[in-house]
Amino acid sequence: MTAELDSAPPKSVQRWSAQDYARNGRFVQELAAPIFAMLAPKPGERILDLGCGDGALTVEIKAAGADVLGIDLSEELLTEAKAKGLTVRKIDGHALDFVSEFDAVFSNAALHWMRAPERVIVGVARALKPRGRFVGELGGHGNVAAIATAMRAVGTTRGVDPSLVAPWFFPTPEEYGALLEKGGFKVREVTLVPRPTPLKTGMEGWLRTFGRSFFDQLQDPERTEVLNEVMELLRPSLCDSKGTWTADHIRLRFFAEPSA
Repeated sequence: MTAELDSAPPKSVQRWSAQDYARNGRFVQELAAPIFAMLAPKPGERILDLGCGDGALTVEIKAAGADVLGIDLSEELLTEAKAKGLTVRKIDGHALDFVSEFDAVFSNAALHWMRAPERVIVGVARALKPRGRFVGELGGHGNVAAIATAMRAVGTTRGVDPSLVAPWFFPTPEEYGALLEKGGFKVREVTLVPRPTPLKTGMEGWLRTFGRSFFDQLQDPERTEVLNEVMELLRPSLCDSKGTWTADHIRLRFFAEPSA
């Protein structure tokens, strides 16, 4: 039994560049082995990849023999996913309209962009078959705290909207577990996983890709100036003596099943 919500989901403020994402965000796929193992897709299963992006992990689900549908709101990323031979649709995760269609719903590094989690969870519960599973990983409480704090600190001197510094939902395990249970799930596992992430393309690439909603408020040369100021604030804590940058990632990983 799931609860229905009347409130409309918040508008997304993040825009994506497929080229930037492929260059600066590939760690999202490369570090997904633990959550992919939790999903354990099987041949013949029907699986929904919620927030599939450019389809890098959707391809792996398909390769396991599953019948997979990828959904996302970014037309540019979906174009890249289609080019990989995947079946994808442009659908808002807050407004899933599937009914008892999937053996599993999978999501990696996408749920924290969906800031009305109750609506997402209700839609997922409705989309799953009775013995289905909801497996995912998103940013957890404390994720990129240093990065967001540096962006806010610089933004206050530039008149930048602070609400666009961190357009994310980073819950604690207790908070997200309670949301899952309220939405009709029995939680098998929910935990925080600290995961400091070396950035192959540096902090600038991360900021330009994942902090785009913040930096899009500015025009060059001010945008570049602000980006450099943020990086200088972060350098003592997130850049080592060899110049290697690390993002202060903390992930929330979960496995849940319909309770009825």
